[in-house]
Amino acid sequence: MESVTPERAEAIRRRQQSTAEIRDALRELRLQLALLNYRVGSQLDLKDVDLDCLDVLDAHGPLGPSELARRAGLHPATMTGILDRLERGGWIARERDPSDRRAILVRAVRDRYPQLLSLYSVLSRSMNKLLADYADAELELIADFMRRCVDASRNANDEFPGEPGS
Repeated sequence: MESVTPERAEAIRRRQQSTAEIRDALRELRLQLALLNYRVGSQLDLKDVDLDCLDVLDAHGPLGPSELARRAGLHPATMTGILDRLERGGWIARERDPSDRRAILVRAVRDRYPQLLSLYSVLSRSMNKLLADYADAELELIADFMRRCVDASRNANDEFPGEPGS
């Protein structure tokens, strides 16, 4: 059996420490973002799930209710109440799908977005300032890491037993 040199043991310890710090930071980031979303939602009378649906619509454009539910990780049966609430608040509109007159598309109402974005402006400014301190190559590395985190999370969700919302 091969012995580990003190240098190798130190390198292993540093790597384990860095890995733990990254995991802890991601956990804390999730908590801080959840808190911010809760505070934003409270100001606008929106639930976390409402903000999630608005974010999906912002990222992927008009969607049918079933596709919106799938992308938001919700059971399709829960979408009606969410969409009713968002429509009453003026956040979304339901329209006929031009390619299939029997189908409905849900689209975000952009008139409300300045109010939403203003509540996230402190975070946005802080992130812009933070990212400005990194070189282009570092930003590419960070972007790659974040994409891989998203992929790992997506894979975990895809492999999770049971259906969303069941």
